[in-house]
Amino acid sequence: MRFLPLVVIVLVAAGGLWFWSQRSAADAEGAWRTTPVERGDIRVVISATGTLSATSTVVVGSQVSGQITEVLVDFNDAVEEGQVLARIDPATYQAQIEQGSAQINSARASLSQAQATLRNAQLDYDRKAALSDQQLVARSDVDLARAALDQARAQATAAQAQIVQQTASTQTSRINMERTVIRSPVNGTILTRSIEPGQTVAASLQAPELFTIAEDLRKMRIELAVDEADIGQVQVGQTVTFTADAFNDRRFKGTVEQVRLAATTTNNVVTYPVVVAVDNADGTLLPGLTVNAEIEVSNRENVLKIANAALRYRPADAADIAAAARPEGGNAPRGGGLADDLVAAAASMQLTASQQAAFDTALAAMRERQQAQRPAAQGAGARGNAGGPPPGMMVMGGSRDPSVQAQIRQRMMDRFQQTFAGFAATLDANQRAQWNRTLAATVGATRVTVYRLVDGSREAVPVRLGASDGSSTEVSGGVSEGDLIVTGERAAAR
Repeated sequence: MRFLPLVVIVLVAAGGLWFWSQRSAADAEGAWRTTPVERGDIRVVISATGTLSATSTVVVGSQVSGQITEVLVDFNDAVEEGQVLARIDPATYQAQIEQGSAQINSARASLSQAQATLRNAQLDYDRKAALSDQQLVARSDVDLARAALDQARAQATAAQAQIVQQTASTQTSRINMERTVIRSPVNGTILTRSIEPGQTVAASLQAPELFTIAEDLRKMRIELAVDEADIGQVQVGQTVTFTADAFNDRRFKGTVEQVRLAATTTNNVVTYPVVVAVDNADGTLLPGLTVNAEIEVSNRENVLKIANAALRYRPADAADIAAAARPEGGNAPRGGGLADDLVAAAASMQLTASQQAAFDTALAAMRERQQAQRPAAQGAGARGNAGGPPPGMMVMGGSRDPSVQAQIRQRMMDRFQQTFAGFAATLDANQRAQWNRTLAATVGATRVTVYRLVDGSREAVPVRLGASDGSSTEVSGGVSEGDLIVTGERAAAR
C-alpha cells in the first residue's frame, strides 16, 4: 500500500501526457481545411446553344411569272413528290403556244415555196449546162443559172432553220405552261406558305419563294455555336444531350455529325458551327426550337478525384515542407511520375525480350540524366522562389505563360524521342503508334504538387491531373482514396 500513491501519480501523469498529445494532434489537424481524395465519375461537357431544323429543307419557287389562281395545300400538310401545290394562270403561255404553232405553219409554207424554187433552178441549170457543152448558149448564162441555183438552195435551208427555230420557241412556251403547275419536288411537310390565290408572282431576276418543305421531320439536326476555346475537344461521334424550353421536363440526345471549319466572329467572339444529328421518331421536336446542349467530351468512370480547391492551395513555406521530406544529404524526387507512366505503358505493349531490354536501357539513361540534373534544380530552388512560380505549378516548367509551357513540352518531347529512339526502332507499326500516343499524353500531362495532411503535418505529393468538370479533377500518382488534401488554413481562434 505504500506504493499506491506513487502508482496513481504515474498513471495520472501518463494519462495527462496522452491527452495532451492527442489534443495537440487534433489542434494541428484542425488548423487546416482539407478535402478527401474520393473515387467517382467525372463527366466533362461543353455547353452551347443552337436551333433545331429539319435535316433537309426544300424551298419551292416559281420559274414563271403570273397570277396565282389556285393554292391546294396549307401549313403542316403532308405532301408527296409530284403533288400539285398551286397553279398559275396559263393564258399567256397558251397564247404563245398558239402563236408559235402559226409561225411554224408559216415557216413550212415558206419551205415548200423555197423547195419549188430550188427544183426549178436546178432544172434550168441542168439544161443550160448541157447546151453549154454543145456551145449553144453563152457561158455567162450558165453562170447565172448556177448562181440562181445556189440562191434557191440557201433559201430552202433558211426556211428549214426557221421551222426549227419556231418549233423550239413553241416548245419553250409549252415548258413554261407546264411550270404554271407548281409541284412538290420531295415527300415532306409544308412548313411555310407565302402565297394566296389572286397574288401575282414575278420571276424576272430570281425565283420567288412560294413554299418551304421539310423533307423528313423524323430526322432533325441542331447547329450549335461552339466557342473557339472549346472546339478543339469536339469530335464527330460524341454524345450530345440537350433541352428545349418547350419541353422542360425532358432531355433529348443526339450525336455530333460534323464540325465545320467556317468560323463566325460576333463582337470579337469566334465560334464554330457544330452539326448534331437528332432522332425525332416520335415527332416531339419542332423546327426552329432553341436548345441548350451539352457535348460530352469525356466521361471518366471510377477514378480518383479531388476538389479543385486543393490544386489552388500554395503554402508560403513550400520550400520548408519539401526540405523536411528530403532525406538527409539526398534529393527529393522530381518528376518520377513520368518514368512510372512510361513503365506502365511498356508493360501493356507485350514487349519481346529484346524490346524490353532496349526499353530498360533507355529508361536507365533517362533516370541517370534526371539524377545529374537534380543538384542544379535543387540549387535553383535554394536561391528562393522570389520572382518565380508559386509552389504547386507544373513540375516540368516554371512559367505560367502557355506559349512557354508549349515550348517546354516540345523540348521534353524531342528529348524523350531521342532517348527512346533505339527502343522505338524495335517496335512494329501498331506498337510504335501506341508508344507515340503514350509519350504525347505523358509529356503533355499537367503535373502539380498537392499537400497531404499526415498526423497533423503537410506532406508535398506530386500528382498528374486528368479530366476536370470544373469542381473536381482526376488525379493519379502519389495519392490514395481517403487521403486528406489541404485546401487552406483555418483562421486562428480568438
